[in-house]
This record gives sequence, C-alpha cells and structure tokens, in this order.
Amino acid sequence: MVVVAVYVDHGPGRQPLGASRCHRPVADSRHWLADYRKPDRSGSGEHGGVRRKRTIILLSVGHGCVDVYQGAVAALIPFFIAERAYTYAAASGVVLAASLLSSVAQPLFGALTDRWAMPWLLPLSTILGGLGIACSGITGSYPLTLAFVAVSGIGVAAYHPESARVARIASGGSHAGMGWFSLGGNLGFAVAPILVAAVVASGGLRLTPLLVLPALAGSVLCLPVLRALRPTAEAGSDIPRWIGTDNRASFGRLSLAVVCRSVAFAGLSTFLALYAPQRTDGGTSAGTAALVVLYLGGAVGTVLGGNLAGRWDRVTVVRWSYLVSIAAVAGVVLVSGPAFYLFVALTSAGLYIPFSLQITLGQDYLPNRVGTASGITLGLTVSVGGLVSPLIGGVADAISLQVALAPLILMPALSWLLFRTLPEPAVPRR
Repeated sequence: MVVVAVYVDHGPGRQPLGASRCHRPVADSRHWLADYRKPDRSGSGEHGGVRRKRTIILLSVGHGCVDVYQGAVAALIPFFIAERAYTYAAASGVVLAASLLSSVAQPLFGALTDRWAMPWLLPLSTILGGLGIACSGITGSYPLTLAFVAVSGIGVAAYHPESARVARIASGGSHAGMGWFSLGGNLGFAVAPILVAAVVASGGLRLTPLLVLPALAGSVLCLPVLRALRPTAEAGSDIPRWIGTDNRASFGRLSLAVVCRSVAFAGLSTFLALYAPQRTDGGTSAGTAALVVLYLGGAVGTVLGGNLAGRWDRVTVVRWSYLVSIAAVAGVVLVSGPAFYLFVALTSAGLYIPFSLQITLGQDYLPNRVGTASGITLGLTVSVGGLVSPLIGGVADAISLQVALAPLILMPALSWLLFRTLPEPAVPRR
C-alpha cells in the first residue's frame, strides 16, 4: 500500500509547494486536521478517527447528490426521445451540452483550488448542478434545454476539484478514504435512473423541477464540512500540502487512459437505456434496469478497487481491470438475452475498479498540483467521453445502434496499453 504523507508548514519564512498560499503560521491546535489527531481525553469517544470518518461520509453523500445529475442526463434521454421526438443525434447533443463546458471548466477550477482553498464552492456548485437539470424539462425549446443542461454541467465541474482536494485532506491521502468518497458519486449515478423514472415516467418532463431535491439535501450536507474547515480559513487558509516531484509524462499517459475509459463509459451510459430493449426484447423498464446495473455495479467496483490496491499496487490492479473490461464491453455489444445484464455488470465493475485509483494516481504524479490533477482525472477526462456521443448518435441514425457501439470495445484495450507504460508513483515526501 502506498502511504501518502501530509505536510503542513508552520514556519514564517517557508512556502510549501501545493495548494493555496500561506500568509502566516497556524497553530496545530487551530488546524482542523490537528484536531483529528489529538488524543481523546474527554471520554466522549469524539476523537480524530471518528471526525475524519464523519467528514468522509458527509463528502461521500454530498458527492452522490451531485453525481445524480451526471447520471440524470443519460436517464432523461429516452424521455426526450419519446416526448419530443428527438433523433439519436439530437438526444446525444444533450449529453454533449452537459460535457462540453464541464470538460473545459474543471481544469480551471482545479487550478484555482491549487492556489486558494474554496470550500464554499461545494454547496454553491451542488445547487447549480441541480437547478440545471430541474429546468431542462420545463421548456420545449431545444436550445434552452441545451443551455440548462450546460448550466448543470458547470455546477458539476465546479464541485469535483475542490471536493476531491478536501477529501484527500480528510482521508490523509489513503486509497480507502478516496474510495469511499468516489463510492458516493457512483451511488449517485446508480440512483439517477430510478429517480428520473419515478419522477418523469408518472407525469412527464414537466415534473423535472422535483429533481432539484437531491441538490438541496447535498448543499445542506456540505455545511458541517465547511464548519470543519472554518478554523483553517480564519487562520489564513493554511492547508496541508504534499511535497514531491511532478511526473508530467506519466500524468499525461494516465489522462489519455482515463479519456479512453470515459469514452467507453459515456457511450454506454448514453445509449444503454435505448439499446437494452433491443437486446432483451423488453420495454422502457429494461433500459432503466440496465442503467441501474451499470451504475450500481460501479459502486461495487469502486470499493473493490480500494481493497485490491491494499494487496497489489494500483497500476497492476487497473491493468487487470481493463483486461476484464475488454471482454465485458464486447459482451454488452454482441450478446442478447438475460446474459446481457451479466455483461453490463462486468463492464461496470471493470470500468469502475480503476476510478478512485486513477484519482490518487493522478494526485501522486502531480503532488504539487493536487487540484489540477483532480480537475483533470476526475473532471476533464471524464467529461471528454460525452463529446463523442453525437458521433455515436449519428452512426446509430445512419446504420444501427449496435454498429455505433462496437468501437467502444477498443477503448479499454487502449487504456490497458497505456497503463502498461505507467510506473507506480513514488511516495510524496514529508
């Protein structure tokens, strides 16, 4: 297991590399992470480990409330097609709208969080993500629908780099802690099709304003995290930093591998609800079930990835996961009948085992730019997958959906090849 060191500079004349600027020394007793490590002398059981776990749980649930809106975009596609007669290409344009601005904005927010701590982004971005999806169904205008979905994408973009930075601090850089943080987002994806079906199937797209409720809940859950961070902010925004040498070449190859993974996942999640009825002779419920399996299996894969990384190094675990994904994606595209759902589950696990591991790998390849690394691996490279959705939709309109999805089999193979060139990063020094 790789141990990630946490470094806090309390000296007046030293400026550590990493996140935001430090203007004056901060006493350990006022630092929120120092409180985590203080021994419990109160007899109440309130000690550092408990507080750290509580913060990770809150961040995980809040992450789920945000990622509901990433999953909701794909879940709304069948309803846009049924109620507004969108073509495959037009429907995939909605996914593109959610991904385009988000893919550009996330590295920018990551760079900002490297310079300044901005925990207030967590509740604000959560609300923004929910409002965009909530408004997407109340207008019949295609351009306005794209605009509202794009607003949601910006909210998601603003959330992820800062939340990943805070989660890394709260977890002490552990794989397990980041795995639990990522698990929350995966569960949000899994809940999205069920939530959208429960709301929209009964009353149509006009009921999408009800979908803002997870955003309201998520923003409230951010408040205890902000209170935990407040002593740091009041004392001059001093935050933990990691010291190490940036390996930009490896980070670049990692980013390309994540892009290939994202193309496979985004292509499947966009069209799986439409493809499942064709392969299983089912109706709309078959598509919803397939999406739930895809997203819920991701939750299992994320936890499994963190556990496997405790026995083997992260790069090895990710390589084997992508090998499994090659066969699994091929099964989704080519197999019909009940076995289709088995391959969807295998695809989900294979593509999600690397998810949280790639986040920590990116942060360790760029230990001096944790926010930027998070914005790219958790944001940009994930959002880029949505950019190919219109191309898949165009091929599906011209030929067939199966032909359009077939190239996705190559994506995990490319990720596997790229990971064969990656080393396990060195441990950032104290």
